[in-house]
Amino acid sequence: MSNPWIAIGALAVVALAIPITMMVASALLRPSVPEQGKRAVYESGEVPTGDTRIKFNIQYYMVALLFVVFDIETVLIFPWTVIYRDAVANVGLAEALVPMLVFVGILVIGLGWAWRNGAVKWIRSPRAQAQRVEQ
Repeated sequence: MSNPWIAIGALAVVALAIPITMMVASALLRPSVPEQGKRAVYESGEVPTGDTRIKFNIQYYMVALLFVVFDIETVLIFPWTVIYRDAVANVGLAEALVPMLVFVGILVIGLGWAWRNGAVKWIRSPRAQAQRVEQ
């Protein structure tokens, strides 16, 4: 007799009501002591200076992206190595080895492409070079 959508609607209402109630209670109960130190941006204990917009070296993102790609490679190769003997016994050497060789080949081609485009070559920024010369 009961409609299942009533339970879903009640769950949605509860899912929205709990966080909203917690935020409202927090806003009403917390102490409010406005001062200059609390409004300042925290920069690891340092006083913030200069403009917040700086040129960020894209190399950090490239290294992180390459790490993720090759980290996933290890996640995919490890289970394959665990079942390799059973796979060779069941389906034969070619059917067990060729797909992994194709996978590793694609990764080697990707690494070669990244290397050729300079993604794995670490370069120094002009500002870091200037600081190194001054010291």
